Amino acid sequence: MAFRPQLVPTLITIPALVALLVLGTWQLQRLYWKDALIGKLQSRSTAAATMLPANPEDLDALEYRRVSVKGRFDHVNEFHLVNRSLNGNPGVHIITPLIRANGRPALLVNRGWVPFDKKPASKRATGQVSGPITVEGIVRLVKGQGRFTPENEPKKNFWFFIDPANMSRVAKLPVEPRFYVVDGNKAVTGGFPIGRQWTLKIRNDHLQYAITWYALAIALLAIYVLHHRRPE
Repeated sequence: MAFRPQLVPTLITIPALVALLVLGTWQLQRLYWKDALIGKLQSRSTAAATMLPANPEDLDALEYRRVSVKGRFDHVNEFHLVNRSLNGNPGVHIITPLIRANGRPALLVNRGWVPFDKKPASKRATGQVSGPITVEGIVRLVKGQGRFTPENEPKKNFWFFIDPANMSRVAKLPVEPRFYVVDGNKAVTGGFPIGRQWTLKIRNDHLQYAITWYALAIALLAIYVLHHRRPE
């Protein structure tokens, strides 16, 4: 059997083969990135809490760190992060500014999840902690609006993403623009909000995706070779 490649099938196969290999390699890169992310999340979020630095500069080293910070909640200016669920139940996350001492900007705190019927603060009055408090949780960096994330609607208190600049304008107080804290408290008086809204179980299916793309590349190459084999 002789191998006699034809022009048109070759012109179609080569870019398709390159694309499949690129996709497989990209999934491997995503695999390594996700492994590092999971490792960072697990190690940092389970470590002992440390005091939040007064003016942190290395934000990458700060993200997912378990920290504690003192202040008092400004419940008057709480924000509702919509389209959030807990165990399949729809609701919102309560974002509340924490007023800190020494003139530092207020720190946005994701206090946790509430069902829609508990969204009004009056429906969970016992959970509106007053006075000085120490919040312990993990640091998350502000990511901004995603490509498919709707615009926030401040007038309706509908927030699809955390937006410190606009939240600062609404609350009429300076707000830390670079990061916020996800509260780790799951024992709020009255039961709501339910804190600790993060997960350590992150799916990592990129190896399966990479194998799929590489397998398709091998199959395409095999079909190409078999198609162009001709009797001597």
